[in-house]
Amino acid sequence: MLEVRHQVVPGRRRYVSGESGVASAGQPERESCGYDVIKPQAALEAQASHVNLSNFPPSSLHPKDTGNVGPGDASLTTAPHLTEALQPPTSTSTNPAELRSQSLRPYLQCVRSSLTAALTLSNFASQTAERHNVPEIEAQTSPEVLLQPLTIARNENERVLIEPSINSVRISIKIKQADEIEHILVHKFTRFLTQRAESFFILRRKPIKGYDISFLITNFHTEEMLKHKLVDFIIQFMEEVDKEISEMKLFLNARARFVAESFLTPFD
Repeated sequence: MLEVRHQVVPGRRRYVSGESGVASAGQPERESCGYDVIKPQAALEAQASHVNLSNFPPSSLHPKDTGNVGPGDASLTTAPHLTEALQPPTSTSTNPAELRSQSLRPYLQCVRSSLTAALTLSNFASQTAERHNVPEIEAQTSPEVLLQPLTIARNENERVLIEPSINSVRISIKIKQADEIEHILVHKFTRFLTQRAESFFILRRKPIKGYDISFLITNFHTEEMLKHKLVDFIIQFMEEVDKEISEMKLFLNARARFVAESFLTPFD
């Protein structure tokens, strides 16, 4: 009968038989289970030659005993480092734009959910003019069809006012203005947009007092357009307007620096 020899726990040699695990006279003890079989040194070296060591950090190639070893670990020194080496590296972004986007996400998510709930609009005929249908949030003639306005504020310089009614919703946005330059840029930017309000369909020509830009969505807009697309447009506008103002401010500062250097060059 053909027997396969394996080297096992140091200090003892055992022979494994394919059929029986009973030890016979004059032969070492035979077992088929109950112990950990260790591969011969040649097999370990052959297996190690196919391992790409570049995928492991230096700490896993030269491990140190950390003491954080749980029951069943194969080694007191390599087990914690092998577990650490198999974990994917975590990337921490230091880009200010990405950090700004991450901090803005809860604010935008709150605006999205509130705006989605407010856009439950229906057709409602005017109670003052026969055969007329006007946005009740603008007419303010029927207080019973006006709902409670909602203000979502990120800080004192950034906030959104949502004014719902039975057939229309008015959204007003206060854009962040940290200094006088951003105040001028926001005013010029919003004025440029409001002069072309007919191209945006839902953009209001004059913003509500205390806010920089306002939108008006009626039940006719929700019937002709997809409601979630309208919400996406408002959220995307809030994301992009801050980026545009920041880029304009950087360009203005670079232009001012170049002009100042050109003016002072003859005096050198």
